[in-house]
Amino acid sequence: MKVNLNIITRWTINLCCLVLISGCGFSLRGSQALPESLTQVAITAPSQYSPLSRALAKRLPVYQLTSIINPTASSLEEKTLETVVIQLQPEQFERRLLSVFSTGQVAEYELIYTVKYQVLFPNKLPIPNVLTVAREYQDDPDQILAKSRELNLILNELRREAADRLIRLLSSQYNSAKSDPNIMDKNGKAKKRLRVIGN
Repeated sequence: MKVNLNIITRWTINLCCLVLISGCGFSLRGSQALPESLTQVAITAPSQYSPLSRALAKRLPVYQLTSIINPTASSLEEKTLETVVIQLQPEQFERRLLSVFSTGQVAEYELIYTVKYQVLFPNKLPIPNVLTVAREYQDDPDQILAKSRELNLILNELRREAADRLIRLLSSQYNSAKSDPNIMDKNGKAKKRLRVIGN
């Protein structure tokens, strides 16, 4: 009888946890970031082969989204209602000194990666945003070659993390754009949406 009670208790606890998780809006990391009507993300960047745009293109399929890097204006017009546009600005890296050796040489840096970008949802005003990702980096002056390789790995990791965060933010940005009464006309200017009040 004790065994049966333990099994029933476990199943009850698991069921309660499942209900709580689904009720709070939790979704798996690979779940879709946007509604089904928006299936494509166009990425525009100052450089055609921008490392962040490539990182985004690799990560978007995980969220069931397809990507186009630096599309032409005509290809965007064809799929206006299905496409979200992410306009990347040049990425910025900054090194901040954290500690030094007794000799005065730098021992540890903090690498700060910042990217400014705009998101354009169909017929909506652009949403500007800034993402910052930071990582600590130990600098050994005796191993310059190994450290330069490690630095490149860290920079790529920062870009991947920034790409993931950027994609995950799309969902909340879409919700705020949807509730915004301003819409964009064909000339790129804002115009107020008329509110119709019933009798």
